[in-house]
This record gives sequence, structure tokens and C-alpha cells, in this order.
Amino acid sequence: MCSPCNMWWTSGRCRSDARLDGKTVVITGANTGIGKETVLDLVGRGARVVMACRDMEKAKAAAEDIREAHKGKDGVGTVEVVHLDLCSLASVRRCAKQLLEQEKNIDILINNAGIMACPRKVTEDGLEMQLGVNHMAHFLLTCLLLPRIRATGHARIITLSSLVHSRGVIHFDDLAGEKSYGASDRYCQSKLANVLFTKELAERLKAHNISDVTVYAVHPGVVATELSRHLDSGVFPGATFFWDRIMKLWIKTPEQGAQTTIHCAVDEDAGSETGLYYADCRPVTPGHRAQNADVARRLWEVSVQMTGLGDYDPFTAPNTTSITNL
Repeated sequence: MCSPCNMWWTSGRCRSDARLDGKTVVITGANTGIGKETVLDLVGRGARVVMACRDMEKAKAAAEDIREAHKGKDGVGTVEVVHLDLCSLASVRRCAKQLLEQEKNIDILINNAGIMACPRKVTEDGLEMQLGVNHMAHFLLTCLLLPRIRATGHARIITLSSLVHSRGVIHFDDLAGEKSYGASDRYCQSKLANVLFTKELAERLKAHNISDVTVYAVHPGVVATELSRHLDSGVFPGATFFWDRIMKLWIKTPEQGAQTTIHCAVDEDAGSETGLYYADCRPVTPGHRAQNADVARRLWEVSVQMTGLGDYDPFTAPNTTSITNL
């Protein structure tokens, strides 16, 4: 987990100075950490950024921090907030409906939010919490917004994963974690799902001759964020103390951790690539399980079933399709 690519002194940086004037970005879980730093950068490039967050008070405070940081600067974009609780598929649908009603275009979707190594819990819909939040909710949000993203053209979809995806296994016979549950194991599973989702999304876009939507999976590095808040209860007592007092001396800051997401969102060369896994602002080879096309296809089919998409096809649905009954 703490390979050289995760250390602050080897952190890759986005070198592109591309502007995002007139572009709309939707990002989940952006009130702190990597997400907030990403918004700070993209707003500085002129983008309209919509932060989709669970805690609206924290989100509004973060948005105000970002506005204040850019106060008086030229060429600055705007930042807004909408409510999104990834523990609830109904909330995902409500958020998608609101975004489709208020946003004419969605140029960049960043599936940033996540939880790590929490004790076993289930979402409102009975999904194992880490798979439900980190993968299923983002899968549903992406599919519901995809007709608008397709209609926008030259759009990008970025999903944050992790290096630990290489240790993950998709437990198709026990996705709810009822037979066996390990907090770290299930986190690795969810991060593998993120990479497999990106791979399969790229394949399905290609199959439908949709070439102007590009997709990326991102390993931000090991980053000093609030993602570690469940370590004591999910991994071992004292893990949070170890993380906060020792690991944070070596790992990346949130600003450094945001660089690969920003690179995939704006870099011109990255815009000509799709379906790849990135770390330190460059494509790298993911773990062998993340390259299994059969598992990626099966996960997609299971995700459609578990999120209740039914016969809805995000690759052919018209931009004006209502999602009220989905």
C-alpha cells in the first residue's frame, strides 16, 4: 500500500493549464479532502462545479471556503451544492433528477466520494455499505446522468479507486457480506469494482460507437484525509492513532492526492484515452483481476439488477428521458 508512488515526495502533478470556461463538473463527496482540493482547482479554471454531498452544512461551508479562496481573481468559475446520500439509491435518483433538471450540460462527472474499512453495515437498500457507497451508488448515478453526458459531447467520467483494488475479489456469492466480512477485504472489493466498472463502461461506450465520452479510474495515492476515520473499529484498535501520528508524515496531502483526478479531468492527452487506470498522472497497469473482462461484464449485470435499473439502457436512452419511475 505504501509503495513509492504513494509518498508525498514522488507525487505526480497535473501540468495542464487547460481552461474549463463554460464547462459543468459534477463531483460527489467534495466537502473535504481530495474532493475539495479538486473543486478548488477546477473552479480556478473557470468551471461551474456542482458538489453533490450528504452533509449540506459542511458542503455549503466548503463551497464558501472555495469562493473565498478565489475572491478577486479573474477567470474564476462558480460552485454550487446539491444533496446526495450515497447510502440511499432513492437519494441518488433524486439527485440525478435535480441535476438533469438544472444542468443543461454535464461535461465532467467525478465519482469521488467513498468510505473505507468500516464495520459491517448495510445501506438503506440492504447493500453492504462499502460496496453500496463506493460502487453501486456511483454506478447508478453515472447511468442516470449518462444520456445528458452523451448529449454534451467531449465529456469525461472519472471514478476514484485505489491501489488496493489489486487485492480485491468480487464475492458474487456473498455481496452483502452475510457469510463472511472483513472490513479491509470488503474495501478492496469495492475498489476493484471501481476499476472493473470503468473498464466495462469504456467497452460499452465503444460498442455503441460513443467515442466522445472518455472514462478513467484513478488511484490518488495514500492520502491524509478523513477516509481513515473508521480504522479503529474496522481494522484494529489504535489504527487511527498510527495513521494520524506516523503515516501522515509520509503520505500525500489532499492537494497532492487530487492531482491525478485533475489530470484526467483536464489534460489534453488524457482526453484521447479511455478505460485506463491512472496513478500519479499517468496510465499504469491495474491488477490482473481488474483486467478480467468476464468479471467486469458480470459485475455490470449484477449492478443493473441491484440498483433497479431494469430495462433502462443509458447508452441509448434519449437525453430527455424521465427517471421518475426508474
